[in-house]
This record gives sequence, C-alpha cells and structure tokens, in this order.
Amino acid sequence: MFFARSLPRPLHRLIALLALALAPLVLPAPAIADPSDIAAAARGVVRVVVLGHDKDQLFPVSHGSGFVVQGDKILTNAHVVEEVLQVPGLTLGIVPPQGGAAVPGRIVSYSPKNDLALVEATKPLHLPALAIASVPPQDSTLVSAVGYPMNVDRAQGLSVSDVLRPQPPVKSRGYVSGERPTRDFDTVLHTAPIARGNSGGPLLDNCGRVVGANSFGAESQGTDAEFFFAVSAREILPFLRSNGVEPVINGLPCRSLAELDAQERAQTERDAQAAMELARRQEAQAAQLRDKARQEAEFAIVEARDDGMAIAALLLALAVVAGLFAWQAKEKGTQRAAALAGSLTALALIGMFAAWFTRPAMDEIEERAIAALARHALPAEKPKPAPPVAANGDLLCTIDLARSRVTTAETNDVPLTWTDDGCVNRRSQYGLSGGQWSRVLVPNEEETVSVAHYDPGKREYRVDRYLLDHDAMEAVRSERTKYDPPACGGGETAARALGEKQGAITALLPAQPNERLVYRCRTAD
Repeated sequence: MFFARSLPRPLHRLIALLALALAPLVLPAPAIADPSDIAAAARGVVRVVVLGHDKDQLFPVSHGSGFVVQGDKILTNAHVVEEVLQVPGLTLGIVPPQGGAAVPGRIVSYSPKNDLALVEATKPLHLPALAIASVPPQDSTLVSAVGYPMNVDRAQGLSVSDVLRPQPPVKSRGYVSGERPTRDFDTVLHTAPIARGNSGGPLLDNCGRVVGANSFGAESQGTDAEFFFAVSAREILPFLRSNGVEPVINGLPCRSLAELDAQERAQTERDAQAAMELARRQEAQAAQLRDKARQEAEFAIVEARDDGMAIAALLLALAVVAGLFAWQAKEKGTQRAAALAGSLTALALIGMFAAWFTRPAMDEIEERAIAALARHALPAEKPKPAPPVAANGDLLCTIDLARSRVTTAETNDVPLTWTDDGCVNRRSQYGLSGGQWSRVLVPNEEETVSVAHYDPGKREYRVDRYLLDHDAMEAVRSERTKYDPPACGGGETAARALGEKQGAITALLPAQPNERLVYRCRTAD
C-alpha cells in the first residue's frame, strides 16, 4: 500500500473534523450496514502474503489483502504482488480467514495501470465468492473496509507464524466521499480507515457487496482529515472478464429485511383498507338499489290498487245499469232481455268483487322490491383480478424482486412439482411444523444454509439463506448428521417428524437470514 504525504496543517485539520462532525446533521442519514452482511462477506476475504525462502523455511516478506471472486481466484492490488514478479525466489501464500491453513498461490494476471491483480490458490480454499455491485455507491453512504492492516498485527504482537495462520479480517466503517479518477483509473474516495496491509481488500456497501478494492490513502500523520481510495467496480469488472472470470454481480437496491417486512405490513394494511373501502362502496350501492327497488315496488302496488278500485267502480256502475235494465225489462215482460241484463249484472258484480279483492296488498312491497332489485341491480364492483392460481402439480416459480433481498444468490426461475403430502419434485420430502412446509439444506462444500418454504395456499415459494462462518457451519453440519430425511410417501407422520428434526438446525441459525428470495408460482406451461 502506498501513501501520498502532506504537510501538517492544524487549521485545515480542525475545519475538516468539524465538517465531518456536522455532516450527519446536514446530510441525509445513510442506511446502517447490517453487521451480518459484512461478516458474511468477510468469509471470502484472505490475506495475500509474499513469502521468502530460507532453505526449507518460509517467512513473510510483506502482505496485503484480497477477496474471492470465483472458485479459488482472488482479486488483489497489483502492488501487493509486484515483488514476486521483480525478485527471484519469492512466492505467494494465501491465508484464509478461518478454517484451513495457508495454501500456495500463483499470479494469473497483473495490471499495474489500474493496480489490480488476479491470483489463484493452487489448492482448494472452499471460500464463498463476494458479490460485486454493478451500481456505483452514492455520496455519503456508509461503506466498510475489510482486510488485514499491519498496524493491528503489530498492536496484537503477532509473530511471523501468526501471519500465516487463519485470522478474521479487520472491519472499519466510513462514508463515500465521491468518485475520483486517479492517474489512469477510476477510484472511490471514502473515509473507512485502512492501513498498510489493507491493500486489495474489499470496500463493501451496506449489503456486503464489493464497490471497490482498497488501494491507497492520503497519509496525514494526524494533521489532516484522512481519505482513502479504492479501485472502483468499474475497473474491477472489465479486468475480471478480460481474464475469463464471471463474478457474482448484483445491481439490485440494497434493502434490509426490516424494510421488506415494513413494506409487507404496509401492503397488507393497504389491501385491508382497499377491501374496507370496496365493501363500503358496495354497501352504499346496495342501499341505493334497495331504496330504488322499494320505491318502484311501492309505486307499482299503489298504482295497481288504484287501477283495481277504478275497475271495481266501473264494474259496479255497469252492474247497477244492467240491473236497472233487467228490472225494467222484467216489468215490461221482456223475459229474454231481462235474462241477458241479469246475466250481465251478475258478471259485472263478479268482476267488481274480483277486481276489488285481487288488488295487491301493501305488505307485498318487500316481495316486489326484491323482484325489482333483481331486475335493476347493477353489476357489483369487483376487486382487481388476482393472478391465476396455480394448482398442485407442475409449477414454475418466478422471483418477486420487490419482495426479495438478494446479495449473492441466483434468481433464475425454479421449476417445482408439489403434492399435498409435501413431496417436492417427486424426490424431496418437506417437513411440517407449525402448519408450514419447509426443507433445510446444508451443503458440504458451501458455507451457506438454505431453508426452503412452500405455502400451497398462497402458491408461494421462499428461500431464506444464512451465510454462516466456519464454526457456525460446523455446528450445523454436526446437527445435520443426526438424521436422514425420509423418502416421499411417508405421510403426515413422517413430515412432522422431519419438521421436528429440522427444528434443531433452525435453532442454531441467526434470527434473520442474510438473503430472502420470494417466488410466485404458477402452473407450468
């Protein structure tokens, strides 16, 4: 690591310190980095040691830091490894942060123009690759520097042999102060403290993604505000690709699980409020329709009763006239005319009584209102149609990025075959616990525990990923050896037994995962 020296300027130092102290009061507060994310990324940060040889003995000449980008390939600074290229007999050693011992390394690519180098461990390290952020960090956001500063080694009194033993890297925090081209390459200017030995170590964003490789700083000897430079991801990505390395790249927004949970709660509240508002509108609409139908029914009944009374009155008048005519015809001895008039009188009276007694009663209003409501009701307002619900069977699950937190995981579609007894893809039995189906996955070669959940009611598939350190992973693997998952077809008893056994593993996991992948499932085409 190299530094540009500057002259002591106490006044400038005081002004700079005041500016840094007041910055949180005048600038938007950046999101706080999740310590678990930084710790997860630190699992892939190594010490890169330049080794000299004294007969059969190895001794460290200098060291820097680096981080895994793919397999056993490690990115560091060019100036960390340049001695190996310049001085015959020097070699490289890669010291992991935990677990195994140091292994030999070799230089794959060396690019002094942007201070980058790619080295490879000649023996498997089994360390996770760090994700690289494809979007530059914004000014004033929080960043963390991870690496192996020599001043910490000296303060701890580490011996030569200690340098070659696994040690956890040191983490420091600061803020992005801008992007500045330095000489011929792009850098990120920041205030996360670094020292000699940090060179090549990652500069991480709030989600533990690489935004730069720490390279050098402006040494102030305590007289000025300190600033540091990291080779930006804009330089790192083309360099890696030119050397055949396809790193893990993530350009998604950096959101915490707390933010996602709050988003889920807010959406649930919005849905509930929308449902209540819809119900209120529908009830108001129904009340209006009921009133209209009752008015129509009441009007129709009153009109029908009036018509009945009018007809009855008319028939009564006809009966009276016909009766008088019949009486006169009888007096005159005209029997035929009297009989016809009498028949007409009887028919008029029968019609009168029929018209009178068949008038609708007022208590028929409700019945008529119901009939009118059926005739005139408008289509009820319906909520927005939900996506087609997939049935059990062959499904295709697509990630919902708005509800997911992804840092290193792939986000490809997941084919999933589900049966009611908790069998997935016709081979993996899921455990049942607390009414939820899940399967705990503990790989042997990856320092990650995944807990897959499936909700048949919502047709939702979710994977929680826990990025654990070596000791925590060993404890989980030890617990995993205590049971064998049952084959599909064992029924609910076997599913509940598996759920109970998996509980012993989930009890060892942190309260929150590092990543959460939420998928929506639909019937496969």
